[in-house]
Amino acid sequence: MKYLMLVLALFSISASASTVINSDDGSTLTLKQGEMIHITKDTLYRQQSYNNGRTIQFKVYPETTRRDYVEVDTGTDPDMLVGSHEWCKSYIPWSEGLTFTMIAWQRSCDSNDDGVYDEDDEEWVKILNQ
Repeated sequence: MKYLMLVLALFSISASASTVINSDDGSTLTLKQGEMIHITKDTLYRQQSYNNGRTIQFKVYPETTRRDYVEVDTGTDPDMLVGSHEWCKSYIPWSEGLTFTMIAWQRSCDSNDDGVYDEDDEEWVKILNQ
């Protein structure tokens, strides 16, 4: 009986997971429980039938503009090399929360752990000594 309760508890936890769709532009969309969407690069149509039984009309199904999260500008150019002096100077710490990019900034740029990239950091000193 206790194993049955454990299985039911685990099933209810997994059943409450939500689906998140990440777009190429960095925005995300979280689907609600039971919500379904169609993802396509083509135009999507919906069929509308009328009561006379002979008329069918196809209308373009509108694209959703709803988003949960829109990409935040971090201040860096995507073509900059992560960890380079210019990248370290232009990156805005914590602008996107705790991400792999933020961790890379902490490891590569902020060598003295003061939360700022300045003359006191090793990478900056290397550039000044060149």
